[in-house]
Amino acid sequence: MLTTEQIEVWIRAGLDCTHLAVDGDGRHFEALIVSPVFDGLSRVQRQQRVNAVLREHFETELLHALSMRCMTPEEFNARG
Repeated sequence: MLTTEQIEVWIRAGLDCTHLAVDGDGRHFEALIVSPVFDGLSRVQRQQRVNAVLREHFETELLHALSMRCMTPEEFNARG
């Protein structure tokens, strides 16, 4: 069964993350990803960056569903 820890390893291997939190039930997952890589990118472009990192896992259907919230460090810190 796929774990949240494994997804975190995959994301961290492909993105410079200052904060990463993944939650899920083994099939459906959600992630809060904070990275300076997202600076200047639209919401869709940010998700495309994450999807590119995880592409092979989606293609093999090891990872079925991931909803994500992608933020820059500045956006994350401004949340209060």
